[in-house]
Amino acid sequence: MEEMQCCPITGQDLKRLQRIELEMLVEFDRICRKHHISYSLDGGTLLGAVRHKGFIPWDDDIDVIMLRPEYDKFRMACEKDLDISRFFLQDYKSDPYYRWGYGKLRRSGTEHVRLGQECLKQRTGVFIDIFVADYVPDCYVARRIHHFLCFCIRKTLYSPLGAVNASSWFMRTWYALLSHIPRDQAFRIRNWLADVSNRKKTELISHYTLEYPKRCRYGLPGRCFNEMIEMEFEGRYFLGSKEYDLYLTNLYGDYMVPPPEDQRRPHLLVSKLELIDVDI
Repeated sequence: MEEMQCCPITGQDLKRLQRIELEMLVEFDRICRKHHISYSLDGGTLLGAVRHKGFIPWDDDIDVIMLRPEYDKFRMACEKDLDISRFFLQDYKSDPYYRWGYGKLRRSGTEHVRLGQECLKQRTGVFIDIFVADYVPDCYVARRIHHFLCFCIRKTLYSPLGAVNASSWFMRTWYALLSHIPRDQAFRIRNWLADVSNRKKTELISHYTLEYPKRCRYGLPGRCFNEMIEMEFEGRYFLGSKEYDLYLTNLYGDYMVPPPEDQRRPHLLVSKLELIDVDI
């Protein structure tokens, strides 16, 4: 395998990257508020809002999450209201080469290619992740079958990358075989699974194509998505789960304790990074 060169993110680059991401979050929030769409800051972004009132100093991305009906409303709103001179909403419907089970808002005029993803033809650029949450079955057996199906869908969508980047010959061969399954077929199965699972509210909610930590491997408590509150982030206010303590404890455990100093660095390795200065 040809080894790709990693492009280190300097401290100055990180600040510029965060400003671009904040600009996109402001646009995302503007559309959601205008169209009465509910969402929450997610992952490290929610943790940053609680612990730092903004970015975790070494964080290099922004995550938001919403229930599937809200994402469907957001997607329709973007067709009318998104500033397409600056932004592009990317998902499997808008980009025929996109293979992830959640959306991204991309910034035009930038480049951001993750290390190991150079073979993908999808549109690139600095992004924020828009995760979509669906209900998970309550039944013990159905929940485990559901989890296995999500695993299969996730690996199928990842397969073109696995065929290039997997560490062993056996796994590269396995992923190469999986990559022959059409992308759209994997999404049809994902959509069917979400449609069936969303017919009633259940105890847990999960985004199907991204694995949660083992402590909450099947999903987060659904009540984390019942009510949102205003949360400060970089001097502005965005929406976050009112149950943020439960949310973050499930994701991180004792979330108010920062990691060791040697782990306080950007976690996304990139092979290409081109940034612009934005007014925000």
